[in-house]
Amino acid sequence: MSSRERILQRIRKAQGRGGSRPSQAELEAVETYLRAHPRGTLPKVEADLVARFRARAESMQSTTEEVAAEAEVPAAVARYLKANNLPLSGCVWPQLAHFDWKGAGLALESRAANGDDPVGITGAFAAIAETGTLVLASGPDTPATVSLLPETHVAIVPAARVVAHMEDAWAIARAAFGQLPRAINFVSGPSRTADIDQQIVLGAHGPYRVHIILVRG
Repeated sequence: MSSRERILQRIRKAQGRGGSRPSQAELEAVETYLRAHPRGTLPKVEADLVARFRARAESMQSTTEEVAAEAEVPAAVARYLKANNLPLSGCVWPQLAHFDWKGAGLALESRAANGDDPVGITGAFAAIAETGTLVLASGPDTPATVSLLPETHVAIVPAARVVAHMEDAWAIARAAFGQLPRAINFVSGPSRTADIDQQIVLGAHGPYRVHIILVRG
């Protein structure tokens, strides 16, 4: 039994539940509750969700661009990096390895990130128009380190995956995964802190810059 399982077993024992894992009846009860539980009051998010998402993301110091089709993504990434005098090398999600990165002049390795990668390129499971937030789901082909370790994070977001609210993102995640992945990260702009003298400092615990490319097609 792993340390995690022993901890969960002690918690379940303290709660008066048997075994180290939830029973099928308990799992079904949770699913029933989630399906029946009504949402709270949500603010209206109207008009073009992509436009709303871009405005909110840019208000948190992300930069954004739209392209018409996936084939335009590598050139858009290269254009952004060159315009900002940033390195043309780094890592990319294995899920995005099929893009013609080399043809756009980019030297990207399909793997998880390490501390030396200047640029990390990811997709996004979803994006939230209300808050301008990216939703990233971890997995073998979508390692979380690619959005967390490099100083520059570029995210490729299908316009069809822009939803109005966080609750919508959770709903499609449950439908898509069944059992949620080990980590789902919500990214709202570059990393920042105001711990010292209440002054905002970017890049304190992650990327200094976040660039989002929305794919309409």
